[in-house]
Amino acid sequence: MNWESWPFKILYAPIAPVWCWYMLRSGYVWFFTPSNPKITFGGMEGESKKEMYDLLPSKLFPKTFYVSVGEEGAQIFEQIEEQQIVYPFVVKPLCGEQGILFRKIDTAAELKNYHSKVPVDYIVQEMLHYPVEVSVFYIRHPQQDKGTITGFLQKIPLHVTGDGKHTLAELVMHHPKGKKRIAALHSKHKENWDTIIPSGQHYPLSHAANHNRGAHFIDLKRHIDDRLLAHFDAISKDINDFFYGRYDIMCNSIEDLKAGCNFSILEFNGCGAEPNHFYDTGYTLPAAYREILKHWKALFRISMYNASMGIKPWPYQKGRNFRKEVLKQKRIMKEKDEEIE
Repeated sequence: MNWESWPFKILYAPIAPVWCWYMLRSGYVWFFTPSNPKITFGGMEGESKKEMYDLLPSKLFPKTFYVSVGEEGAQIFEQIEEQQIVYPFVVKPLCGEQGILFRKIDTAAELKNYHSKVPVDYIVQEMLHYPVEVSVFYIRHPQQDKGTITGFLQKIPLHVTGDGKHTLAELVMHHPKGKKRIAALHSKHKENWDTIIPSGQHYPLSHAANHNRGAHFIDLKRHIDDRLLAHFDAISKDINDFFYGRYDIMCNSIEDLKAGCNFSILEFNGCGAEPNHFYDTGYTLPAAYREILKHWKALFRISMYNASMGIKPWPYQKGRNFRKEVLKQKRIMKEKDEEIE
């Protein structure tokens, strides 16, 4: 009965006809691709993180470099030294989502193990230690100078807190979200599964602050103001033609973020970004559907305007071939995600 735990396809099935109506109305299956012209497929899926980072000034995102499958291990360690990236750091697929194959790397041995098993190109990125992780959903019609922040929330990765009495396994089984991921969490934490966690110690179960990975969201909409909007208007205009999507950010505090200091953009996602501020924040299912449909309407309007300006949606066959490759890659990554500790 908890709709927030429903699989994506089941959650979205009742409103899928609206999406189909937009396809019919536009005359294109991939009507959304002009929404963010500088991002492949408009950022719906399969876009490379490199193309996103290439649109940002280097000061706005963590130290990052890219690794190809089969690349010599020595070259990777040379780049780590050149970039002055220290342990622990994170690795994640160049084209990935939902925290799949996202790992925190503590030692050279862990990196070697990851590199030997990961089936796709990936990035090595410094691990930020800012205390707050947030998501900002931003929309701006191309004809408007000022955009809108429709969602602002804090994301807390899945974790348990020890009491000095119960084992990690027991704490996970009593956690409202952890107990739904017993098999996956046991696979990744089996070395400590039967260990009693000291009282007050926070034990991270995941470093990916994604809803499907059990993260908890806190609504920050009361903090949305003109200062915050002006900051993201400026960033989005500098990116050039970014009109619809979500920023994932680490920062020292909300006030620092508004002031434009002590923050870093982990990534930004285009038209495939879910307006995830309806999770954990008190929305009913009908209210969540209204929020989704509001965003779809804005996406359609932005896409059709850009199309009228000459940025045509992808042809059907081009989009079909692209999605076929993306889905194939996703299947491979999901299989490997279960194998790599």
